[in-house]
Amino acid sequence: MFTPEDRERIRADLLTTARSDARITGGAITGSASVGNEDRWSDIDLAFGVRDAADISHTLVDWTARMYRDHDCVHHVDVVAGAWIYRVFLLRNTLQVDIAFAPAADFGARAATFQLVFGDAADIPRAGVPKSAELVGLAWLYGLHVRSSIKRGRLWQAEYMVSAMRDHVLALACLRFGLPAREGRGIDKLPREVTAPLELALVGHLGADDLSRAFRHAMHALLLEIGHVDPELAERLRPVLIELAN
Repeated sequence: MFTPEDRERIRADLLTTARSDARITGGAITGSASVGNEDRWSDIDLAFGVRDAADISHTLVDWTARMYRDHDCVHHVDVVAGAWIYRVFLLRNTLQVDIAFAPAADFGARAATFQLVFGDAADIPRAGVPKSAELVGLAWLYGLHVRSSIKRGRLWQAEYMVSAMRDHVLALACLRFGLPAREGRGIDKLPREVTAPLELALVGHLGADDLSRAFRHAMHALLLEIGHVDPELAERLRPVLIELAN
């Protein structure tokens, strides 16, 4: 298990290495550490601008070799967002290290969690938050698949769909309260009166009755959240969605 001291030592080493890499034009701490919210369980989040976009693949190769050689990495995975490539490393001590590389022209604050440490950063558009209309539509779409999955006896698929539906309802609530709506980051800050009813939308047993119960509670919560966003839409959808969940 890693310690905060391990994390700080590795982060300092990576930033020192980046400063000496002629291909890199700027480096930033991102994530919770950039805004003073780091805790015992936080990972390392870093981002680097690369002078020549054509060098990104070679830079990734070199940095990946270094992570395995110097920091006891056991596996990695890439997450791509536009021009940014996030290479996520898992170290043997269970520390997660996210290192993002972007062309210099696209390297900048995509969110508020960006602290430039050295070099230059471009003024780029911030990553957008989910749109409530999209969340509403996806939630009832998952609901359609909950019903069909239960009727077809595909209970694992039904559990997947009702969980996704519930997560979209919670994302809608996060938008309503001005909380981060992606990846569950704001859910634990929601008021208890919002989250408590959705505990009933948790699937405790993989049976048709339990799935149907969870589905009904998720649908009730969805209608409440739609009512906060668009009361007219909520009234139009209400009879259809109630019938869907019954």
